[in-house]
Amino acid sequence: MCKGLSAIPSSCLEKAKGMRVKLTHLAEKPHKHRWQDEKLPQDLESLLRSQIGLQAFHWFLRSEFSEENLAFWLACQDYRHSPESKRAAKALGIYSQFISADAPQEVNLDSETREALLGSQLHPAANTFDSAQQRIFTLMAKDSFPRFLRSPHCQHLLRAP
Repeated sequence: MCKGLSAIPSSCLEKAKGMRVKLTHLAEKPHKHRWQDEKLPQDLESLLRSQIGLQAFHWFLRSEFSEENLAFWLACQDYRHSPESKRAAKALGIYSQFISADAPQEVNLDSETREALLGSQLHPAANTFDSAQQRIFTLMAKDSFPRFLRSPHCQHLLRAP
């Protein structure tokens, strides 16, 4: 007699759920929007200011399983523009999502920056994540963005009707 999912250890089920989330983008289709009335951004800063460009860049990063850097950068932007009353909760979310050693979307920060962030965890300020955000931006600008410009995701966006 089949015992169903109850016979599978919960740790395996959790890993399977995580894999399902990571692989769902394979079934999705990229947006067929065109960069209407916009030139192809020549730098990452311009791309991130463009809603269509941001979506295409996000899709590209998802295809490479490296969207954590963009997610972190966006979370830092949101944190920076949040009211002071909400910053502590948002900071805790950023720490647990991106900074801690067992973070589900851990970003690649040098140990000095990571230690500084963990040291300010109890009393986050408005500029707590500025240095880390800049490091991740630089990483994306030097690594991910040039690959994106050469990718089919960017080319498809430019050719779309």
